[in-house]
Amino acid sequence: MKAILRADKLEKTFRLSAKQQKLQKTKAKTKTAVHNLSFEAYEGEIFGLLGPNGAGKTTTLRMLATLIKADSGDAFIDGASIVSAPDEVRAKIGFLTSELKLEEFFTPSYLFDFFSNLRAVPPDVARIRKAELFARFGVSDFANEKVANLSTGMKQKVSILISIVHDPDIIIFDEPTNGLDVLTAKVVTDFLLELKAQGKSIVVSTHIFSLVEKICDRAGIIINGKMALCDTLPKITAEKSLEDVFFDLYARETSDSGGMK
Repeated sequence: MKAILRADKLEKTFRLSAKQQKLQKTKAKTKTAVHNLSFEAYEGEIFGLLGPNGAGKTTTLRMLATLIKADSGDAFIDGASIVSAPDEVRAKIGFLTSELKLEEFFTPSYLFDFFSNLRAVPPDVARIRKAELFARFGVSDFANEKVANLSTGMKQKVSILISIVHDPDIIIFDEPTNGLDVLTAKVVTDFLLELKAQGKSIVVSTHIFSLVEKICDRAGIIINGKMALCDTLPKITAEKSLEDVFFDLYARETSDSGGMK
């Protein structure tokens, strides 16, 4: 199988403000969010990056999407380096971050057109694609509503559509179902499976075991910024449930690092 994404010893450390030190109950002035992280995701599969909040998932995906620079290490997306060829990486991927905030004054229709133009999608192609995606996600009736008036689920759907206006072959989604009701979450997960069926390569971060079990071919379990286990789902869950495997790893990793965090 072709490795469509290869992360090689990624490292990222952040400086903590006095307020952050207080909130995290630490005197440390820095925090290593991602440490020596390496993994591969293969062409045509859904790869799940599973871990608790604060494990380093979002930081990892933001480095892969070139939104922030790694302190050291590199990653290659379809052969393009996030360090030496960030523009090429950005052209190849669609990226959804949990931190994306839609401008509430604009409408879904305007935002889709704006990002289509930003991604150099031909107007006739963008028009057809918008009609198809808006109908598929139930956005059509809200196309000209201001984002401020939309539900949380509808905002998430619009965010997803904006991230794939250019029909990318490589898609990186950070917590795509976070905060969604069960019906909207199903729409999103079904769509991810449809994208896979189209031959897309997808990386999804989540803390939800059932999502990984339902859609992922392979998964990496990340704890305290380190890759604790990475393999196919059948091999990971050969003897135990994914949840049991995770908590066994979590207990071991946090014990090795000096206690629960």
